Amino acid sequence: MDARTLVTNVTSILSLPDVVVQVNDLINDGEATNAELEKVILNDPALTAKLLKFGNSPYFGFSGKICTVLNAILLIGHKELRNLVIASAVTSTFKGISTELVDMDRFWYHSVTCGVVARLLASNINNRDRFFIAGLLHGVGNLILFSQFPVESARILSFSEQGEDAVIREGKKVFGFTYAELGAELLKQWRLPESIWRMVEYQFDPMMADEEAARMDACILYAAFNIANHIQPCAHHYVALEETKLFEKLESWGYVGLTPEMIESTITVAKLDAIEVLNAIR
Repeated sequence: MDARTLVTNVTSILSLPDVVVQVNDLINDGEATNAELEKVILNDPALTAKLLKFGNSPYFGFSGKICTVLNAILLIGHKELRNLVIASAVTSTFKGISTELVDMDRFWYHSVTCGVVARLLASNINNRDRFFIAGLLHGVGNLILFSQFPVESARILSFSEQGEDAVIREGKKVFGFTYAELGAELLKQWRLPESIWRMVEYQFDPMMADEEAARMDACILYAAFNIANHIQPCAHHYVALEETKLFEKLESWGYVGLTPEMIESTITVAKLDAIEVLNAIR
């Protein structure tokens, strides 16, 4: 079985709610009005409440100023709106995964942290909102494997003490593809932009991306993933990188231009922002 076949087989149980699909389709169309988006969102009271809470979080700096859905859309923009509705939906989509494999609270904290870090690292890149959703969903392929293949996943996670690379190698040996490839296939099925699922697909080997912009995007996501692991590993039995090893690994990427000082400041800001975002979407 390849990644595409597996995703096709589980799409019925891992589909996005109708309101999320409608919002995503409207934004993909590129001609949606704020009024059209507002009308769709108001049909979902829970999403409406989350949008207002998210818009008023310190993450956006509009605390207490947003009191209507239309105001929220005007202030945060269509792409950040997509981030919110997808984040809110995804965090409640995956249920019934064994707590022996992963603590879901830790998983989503790690994922949100990865998204926040990726967005911070992409401060000089256009349309940097896509980095948050790519970071948030970078590990979603793992959740498919945890839910559908718990026994095999437990065996793969037993390699965690040897490091993340060992887990990735074992996963590919068992399934024939990485969880990054599987996650990218799911994001394709969800009709997310190519710039997002390409980042997820190449996150383990960024330099394999065939275009310079895609390589930079994937390098940023890989850096974000490593920094997020340093802040909060997501799976049980994972051994976090020592601080010096983290710096050595990331400093070697002249392609991104990271320095220990940049990493330190990013970690400080990300810890605060991640809590705010997670509280809003969950």
